[in-house]
Formats: sequence, C-alpha cells, structure tokens
Amino acid sequence: MDSRAKIAVFISGGGSNLQSLIDASEDGRLSGEIVLVISGHDNAYGLERAFNAGIDTFVYKVKSYPSKEDAHRDLLEMLKEYEVEFIALAGYLKLLPPPVIANYKNHIINIHPALLPKYGGKGMYGSRVHEKIIKAGDKESGVTVHLVDEIYDHGKIIMQKKVSISPQDTTKSLAAKVLKLEHKLYPEALNKLICETKKI
Repeated sequence: MDSRAKIAVFISGGGSNLQSLIDASEDGRLSGEIVLVISGHDNAYGLERAFNAGIDTFVYKVKSYPSKEDAHRDLLEMLKEYEVEFIALAGYLKLLPPPVIANYKNHIINIHPALLPKYGGKGMYGSRVHEKIIKAGDKESGVTVHLVDEIYDHGKIIMQKKVSISPQDTTKSLAAKVLKLEHKLYPEALNKLICETKKI
C-alpha cells in the first residue's frame, strides 16, 4: 500500500512547476503522489505533461455547468473521489471555490514569483510581476510559497527564497532566474507541508 500523500495539482498553462513536482515525486524528494491534474484550459501544455506521466486530468470550467454551485460541488466530489489530501496551485490563476478551501484548510499551497506581501493580489502573475519589480528598481526578488485562503496571495508563508537583481536584468531575465528557483523550492515546500501535517 502506498502511504504517500495524494496530491492534486491545478494548472492554467505550460505546467513547468507541475513537472518539477512530478519529477520530485518520482525520484523520492516528495512524500506524495500526484493523482490528479486539473486545468482551467483544455489546451494547457501541462495536461500533456500529466498524460506523459500517466496522471489523470480534468478540465474544470465553471461556465460549462448550470450554476456555480454545481461546478463547485462537482470539483469537490472529484477531489474526494481521488482521495486528494493536498492541493498545489501551479500557475492556476483563479481563486479556488469556497467549499474546496473550507474542506482543504491548511492543505492548499500556491507558489508566487515575488517576495510576498509585495507584488501580490489579483492580476499580479507571470511577467506582470517581474515587470513591476524591474520598474520599481528593486535590488532583489524571489519566490514565495504560501497557504491558500479566500484572498489572492494572502495565506501564511511557508517558504521564501531570494534572488538578486542586477542593473542589467530585464523582465525576461528576471523571470528566468525566478522560475529556476521556483522549480527547486516548490517540491521542497510541499514536502515540508506534507511531512509536518502527516508527522512523517
């Protein structure tokens, strides 16, 4: 019997952080197994990553349901069907439904490409974040992994790591630096949460 934690990963796009979690799960750095990948878009490349790793996928679109309540119920039922214990948001751009947050309190994490609480909140994702940091002339940026609640980028911080910004850095070069750090930090932070919660 596999005693590892069952994880669902929510994505919206390329899924490079998903891939870092898949790799960590496969090589033993993550005390968990990804059992489900959920995407807000049916053309997200992350779905292909999941397929290649033999992980079940689900495209979740609230608009395809008769009501929000139906959509939220279906999502929660699916998570329970897969016996999901932890949820990792990997580039997922929407707020999770309140019933999911309530049922998985302190078991949902997100990764943000900046040092929260600065440069967080609705609409602050991807290149927008790096652009704002470069324009502000900050000397450092980094990655934050935090628990998820009902507010964008708001929950308790689990881990943060910094990168220095040089005068030559552009939005693109900063994004590359931060992404490299994300891929290292996210499996570590998720593993920490799982081990502390399950007392492994």
